[in-house]
Amino acid sequence: MDLLVIALILSGLYMAWNIGANDLANAMGTSVGTGALSIRQVIIIAAIFEFLGAVLFGKKVTSTIAKGIVPIDMISSIHPNIVVLGMLAAILAASFWITLATLYNLPVSTSHSIVGSVLGFGLVAAFNGTIAFSDIHWWVLAKIVASWFISPMLGAFLAYLIFSIVRSLFLHRAKDLPQIEKKFISLQVVTACYIAFAHGSNDVANAVGPLAAGLKALGLINSEIPIWVLVLGGVGMVVGLATWGYKVIETIGSKITELTPTRGFSAQFATATVVVLHSYSSLPISTTHTLVGSVIGVGLAGGIAAVDLSVIWKIVSSWLATVPIAAITSALIFMGLEVIF
Repeated sequence: MDLLVIALILSGLYMAWNIGANDLANAMGTSVGTGALSIRQVIIIAAIFEFLGAVLFGKKVTSTIAKGIVPIDMISSIHPNIVVLGMLAAILAASFWITLATLYNLPVSTSHSIVGSVLGFGLVAAFNGTIAFSDIHWWVLAKIVASWFISPMLGAFLAYLIFSIVRSLFLHRAKDLPQIEKKFISLQVVTACYIAFAHGSNDVANAVGPLAAGLKALGLINSEIPIWVLVLGGVGMVVGLATWGYKVIETIGSKITELTPTRGFSAQFATATVVVLHSYSSLPISTTHTLVGSVIGVGLAGGIAAVDLSVIWKIVSSWLATVPIAAITSALIFMGLEVIF
């Protein structure tokens, strides 16, 4: 039992590290891409505002991940160890996929990864007869999946709208464009703080949601997510950004479209707003999808030729692969852990 607890905590920390290396890097990539912030400054901002978002606003989405997809309490009443093994499998499966994606500089969705992994465990539990297939919360899953498609479109629309307003009010009337762009660097620092807070509020759940479910099944915590679990996720994400985040930052910050401070500000403000709204509604959305949609939105404001469609297709392909790969990997790891334990 002690070994399982240690494995759960370490895997949760590993998942948080992956989120920092891939997902948090997405969130902060536009600030680095425009030159508004250095990597060191981004890490400092992330350290402060990720914690604030995770601790102050992260419990709602964590609860959705922990028990909103698969009937964890039902399974726990039958056999707590099955929940622990399932959550461990889910964390490991999602983490392995994100590590692979980060290695190839691909910004994938950590939300897709963990939701797919939890679903993979649930499907095996249903196949084994532990629960019925109808016990899986398909309606919650449908709402989560729908949000993944809606959020990038909302991000693109809002970013396009914001940048169009900025262009109309400032850029078209400016006598000195570089000076206007320089002024927007300060605003982009503010939106960098905003997006870090938004990311922490939503995506910390991807690391600590399954961890909390496993610890609860063992009777180590109650239904209330303890602060130390959220802090663990925050620490892991900041360390991930600091150690490996530069790889994905390059893709977001420079390869999709040319980013200026006005464009970066528009993309970040749009993304953070969409993510915070979804955190308030308890839905785990993809910060990655939302930000990429927002970057595309500001790119399209300059015409379709301003967007590198080949990079977008490469990113979208990795998105489509995420859920099935995570689900299958989680199912295989879970079956392997059942044999061992």
